[in-house]
Amino acid sequence: MVCKLRALAILGAGLWFAGVAAALAQQGDVNAPDLILVNGRVLTLDERSTVAEAVAVRDGKILATGSSASIKALAGAKTRVLDVSGKTVIPGLIDTHAHFKAAGLADYVVTMGRAKTVAEALEMIKAFAARKKPGEWIVGGAWHPPSQLAEKRYLTRQEIDSVAPDNPVYLRTVGHFSMANTLALQTVGVDKTTANPSGGSFERDAAGELTGVLVETAIDRVEKAVPPWTEDDEIRQFAIAEGVLNRFGITSAVEGATEARDIRTLQKLAASGKATLRVGLMFRPEPPADLTAWETIMSGNGAASGFGDDWLKFAGIKIFYDGGMTLKTALMRDAYPDSHDNYRGIAQQTPERLKQLISICNRYGWRVGVHVVGDLGVDQVLDALEAADKEKSIRDRRFVLIHASLIRPEQMERAHALGVRIDFQNVFMWDKAATVERFLGRATADRAVPTRTLIAKMGLDNLGAGTDFPVNPIDPFLNMYIMVTRKDPNGNVYGAAEAISREQALRLYTSAAARYTFEETRKGTIEPGKLADLVVLSADYMAVPDTQIKDIKAEMTLVGGQVVFQR
Repeated sequence: MVCKLRALAILGAGLWFAGVAAALAQQGDVNAPDLILVNGRVLTLDERSTVAEAVAVRDGKILATGSSASIKALAGAKTRVLDVSGKTVIPGLIDTHAHFKAAGLADYVVTMGRAKTVAEALEMIKAFAARKKPGEWIVGGAWHPPSQLAEKRYLTRQEIDSVAPDNPVYLRTVGHFSMANTLALQTVGVDKTTANPSGGSFERDAAGELTGVLVETAIDRVEKAVPPWTEDDEIRQFAIAEGVLNRFGITSAVEGATEARDIRTLQKLAASGKATLRVGLMFRPEPPADLTAWETIMSGNGAASGFGDDWLKFAGIKIFYDGGMTLKTALMRDAYPDSHDNYRGIAQQTPERLKQLISICNRYGWRVGVHVVGDLGVDQVLDALEAADKEKSIRDRRFVLIHASLIRPEQMERAHALGVRIDFQNVFMWDKAATVERFLGRATADRAVPTRTLIAKMGLDNLGAGTDFPVNPIDPFLNMYIMVTRKDPNGNVYGAAEAISREQALRLYTSAAARYTFEETRKGTIEPGKLADLVVLSADYMAVPDTQIKDIKAEMTLVGGQVVFQR
């Protein structure tokens, strides 16, 4: 009897221990990673530039980094293990200036980016027109005829008429210029007697006839007549576009000039749970003539910069000031080299009005990013920011000079004193460096996008890199290649002294870029507690020859620990 009771006691104890073990195992699984990546070269980009072998992810965030053995030890029964076979893993890339919706428009617009001649461009329009009914609008995606086409010019309305006579045609470019055919101009009531708007023009030939080229504010007349896409179309366009950016390892982007309609669409996409890209919005309301109306927009419903979440948030207000290097409209201290009338570029508003617009934004808690390229333009924007700072400090608010391609060293010091960021795009100098040289001279082309000097004067964390896509290619590794080599496609080097290191270039896309949206504690490095936005690369970014940096591809992109792209 005693033996029997002892046996039952042992059995009971065994069952109790088994139950406890099962409970502990279950608890361990609860705390175990959802995913681990092992056998990699993980560039954490923390303050020590630590290189790890593995990374663990739980609930969309980084749980731990370390050796493959130590991270494997964390795995539970349900942990997914990805062996990356020695490949390099980096933080998700952040493009600090892109108009990324364009990546989702291939089915909706004429894609002109590969046209090399006027004849090729016209053939593309003709083929697209064949799919349209008479009277339906034909819209072109962004491109840059002066640097892209062998003829180095824009298309005329007569040329466009020759391939699409029965449709209104409106061809956007990279900005500041557009083209329209005769039917499009007639539709909006523009003819050779139409007066030019303030800050723009309907270009005319020597005989006074309209060429179809629209400059600056003249663009609005036709732009506003183009029928909007349906809501379903726009959601699909953004979803496609986010997927395109994921293919390049981009997990976050600052949308460079967002309209209210696009904000609503992006919010619906994020709310659906189908977003794969984290977006900072630079809201671009069209400044009304009446400053009281501008103040009403800024006061709005009480929202201000930073409102939102990890998927979608307001980054600030976008204001345009001058034009561009490759458009011959950047506002310059010195006259353009071939100018016969002391031409120095175009300002889209007066310096005084700029001050008023920024002042009102600042009053209501909106951080401002100003599109400015030329050195005179930078002078005047800094004047406006200094005036705003006297009214209400902007020094911890990271106001932004967007582009600032021709900024001077003393201007960098002024910006740094104000706590102002510079977010630039070296990739402008890929296929457009020769155009910059043609318009502004070799010395100016060499000092364009002075990246090393910017880092020296302002500190890397106050800077960020982007592409201004679709003005330029979206590929971040092409952009980093240009930062490191300063080479164009023909191997010509522009401003060799402004080249930077590979790690600096990568940080401009990660740890420094995250600061644009005040998210440096949320993303930009691979550290415990941060969002699990990761990219597995096709090659070792830190080791391949310089010439191969531009050829690196994203093999896998993860956003919040979820695989959103796998090659």
